[in-house]
Amino acid sequence: MGLRLIITRPQEDAVLLAHELEAIGVKHLIAPLMVIQESEEKPPSLAGVQALLLTSANGVRAFAHLSNERKLPVYAVGNASAMAANKEGFENIESAGGDVRDLAELVCEKLDFREGAVLHIAGSVMAGDLSGVLSQKGFNYRRLQLYHAKVVDNLPLNCVNAIKGSLVGGVVLYSPRTAKTFVNLLTKARLENYSKQLSVFCLSEAVAAQIVACKWKKIIVAKKPDQASLIRSVKEFVTLDNFVKLEP
Repeated sequence: MGLRLIITRPQEDAVLLAHELEAIGVKHLIAPLMVIQESEEKPPSLAGVQALLLTSANGVRAFAHLSNERKLPVYAVGNASAMAANKEGFENIESAGGDVRDLAELVCEKLDFREGAVLHIAGSVMAGDLSGVLSQKGFNYRRLQLYHAKVVDNLPLNCVNAIKGSLVGGVVLYSPRTAKTFVNLLTKARLENYSKQLSVFCLSEAVAAQIVACKWKKIIVAKKPDQASLIRSVKEFVTLDNFVKLEP
């Protein structure tokens, strides 16, 4: 049957990930655990702002829906956010290619705190202490919440049936919040005993730390906290799995 993974990302991001998995021969089941709700805001004031900080593709899209500004420099936490910014027409984009710490380092390296504020487009829940690090370095850090990721109340029925029927071999988890939600909903659906048949692909160690309440077939953590690295870890797993099956 080949490997089939549950994609837990919000719908729009899940579709993009599904295409990349298909390209390496991995099947998928899209079962979003969060629904993105954009805030009803007026176009944000950008007076005195020298750059935008983007830590998710959802933030990119939320900002783009409210503002026509595309010339301000954009500093993205990773390549997925950078690609989303490029798709929305931003002209000056740099990617930290990692996590919030990498983004803070990139901002400190590229920008002068005396040249203006940095505006972080964010959701209601954030990972890391971007504010603390940049403020300590003298930056005028501003945060603008433009969306909220609402957790679903139950695992989607197709996801439940697929786990019970052994129709999936694993799950992809991108954030600590999503990982914790998946474990909670798995328990709520009384499927915790099925975790032993699932391999879990985590974007980072912080994500993996949220799933220790269950026993899994295998936990695989991406070498770097970005989508390209995660895809590579899936590809390596598939290659190794096929090799093992060919052993006499």
